[in-house]
Amino acid sequence: MPYQVPEPKIFACTQSSELGRKIAESYGENLGNVIFSRYSDGEFQPSYEESIRGSRIFVIGSTHPGPENLMEMLLMLDAAKRASARHITAVMPYFGWARQDRKDKPRVPIAAKLVAKMLETAGATRIITMDLHADQIQGFFEKPVDHLYASTLFLPYLKNLNLDNLTIASPDMGGSKRAYAYSRALQSDVVICYKQRAKANVISHMELIGDVQGKNVVLVDDLVDTAGTLTKAADLMMERGAISVRAITTHGLLSGGAFEKIEKSKLKELIITDSIPIKKQSDKLKVLSCANLFADVMHRVHHNTSIASKFLM
Repeated sequence: MPYQVPEPKIFACTQSSELGRKIAESYGENLGNVIFSRYSDGEFQPSYEESIRGSRIFVIGSTHPGPENLMEMLLMLDAAKRASARHITAVMPYFGWARQDRKDKPRVPIAAKLVAKMLETAGATRIITMDLHADQIQGFFEKPVDHLYASTLFLPYLKNLNLDNLTIASPDMGGSKRAYAYSRALQSDVVICYKQRAKANVISHMELIGDVQGKNVVLVDDLVDTAGTLTKAADLMMERGAISVRAITTHGLLSGGAFEKIEKSKLKELIITDSIPIKKQSDKLKVLSCANLFADVMHRVHHNTSIASKFLM
């Protein structure tokens, strides 16, 4: 009889338990049993409640703030390594701390590099993630990184809207590459916002490069935090004659007064994925699940087949 590759075991950190359940269900496996013991001072300890010796395991967990989410992932990886798992893949729909990917002024850390080294030291033999803040973060790892793009989810949704005079927009200069990739796929024009920041999360000035008169505009970005940039850009574009403005952002951090800004803005719709648990609901919020995407890639990784079809950008 030919050798049958045993199916992997899938586990989830607490912050991604709902997404982990969806991914496991899409994969066709049950989510593995892991419990967290907590001390009165806040310290916690994960424990795999089934044997994982010699197994390939996937540990699902986004590392959005606070720091407990990253610590959970690190402890899960370390526990798996010490339990003699054969392959340990960290499945991180959102790779947190990625905005600190370089020294932009003296005496600051490069947190993305630090996190990469911590994950490898803890025991990760492979990383699967989606829409990194900067593509080159893959180079911070010495282990294989499968960097997926949420465009595989967003493009079919946008095409189904059948918008006339579609224009893709980037909310800043740094996202121009992403905007051009979407415009090629949708055969549309591109406009770019130029912004200046007074400090983190505070925009002092914004200008529009390009024409949006009579256009249905779709802003594209990798994440939305306080929503200041997106809402300011949407309002500016509507003032310049746009018919409608939507935004697609992979990771919905939505911190601070983000929901209030979105509700008051001229954004028609904000489309995000469930890479991060959604804190509140809004009529303007549309959530597309990334569970099937990750389940498919995990299956391909486990059975050593190509994932090239998942790289649309």
